[in-house]
Amino acid sequence: MKRDSIYAQPHGLVADFAFTEAVADVFPDMIRRSVPGYETIISLLGVLARRYAQADSRIYDLGCSLGAATLSMASQIRVPGVSFVCVDNSSAMTSRCEQIIQRRLPDGHFEVVCDDIQNVVLENASVVVLNFTLQFLKPDDRLEMLRQIYQGLRPGGVLVLSEKLRFADATEQALLTDLHLEFKRANGYSELEISQKRSSLENVLVPDTFEEHVERLQSAGFRQVVKWFQGLNFASLLAVKD
Repeated sequence: MKRDSIYAQPHGLVADFAFTEAVADVFPDMIRRSVPGYETIISLLGVLARRYAQADSRIYDLGCSLGAATLSMASQIRVPGVSFVCVDNSSAMTSRCEQIIQRRLPDGHFEVVCDDIQNVVLENASVVVLNFTLQFLKPDDRLEMLRQIYQGLRPGGVLVLSEKLRFADATEQALLTDLHLEFKRANGYSELEISQKRSSLENVLVPDTFEEHVERLQSAGFRQVVKWFQGLNFASLLAVKD
């Protein structure tokens, strides 16, 4: 695993964050050291997929990055006829993702697509994963994305939505922000790295509150929404289609 040092030196003008070749090269280390509970979420996605994957259906990994969620789910699913569709708008990610999945799942039925997830027509889905992806869409586009997912799901299918949260209560927001910074420091990031990464993301990653997520998911058609995991200011929700 190559260590993330993208922001270790002064950048001068810090550009908006993008999933470039440089990011793809260090992504496993970057996300492990930046997102509390990431590895647990990835592991438990396999458990959720084992429970909800339906025979002869599709599993969509939207914003797949290097395919970690897909690999976790594929390792646990026991029903026949399942195929995987991995989508990301970064060619740096999808080219590496395809190589990794081909190596790990040589006999698996999968497709890796380099495109905006909003352009994908979802069909016959039993499990859809948005793992820290919706937060990068413009807020006005998020409800329509969830509606597309709901329409593409089979009855009994699920959406797993993992996101960074913001908090309406200022005290709670300050506390969890501070704890997240301590998490990054504990994982070896310097103050310069933390500051420059924050600057690169502030116009790109726009988080919602938990309540906003629930309201939006319900507006899209989901009736049952459960927060099944939270690590500091990062959480994962399970939304079930009736």
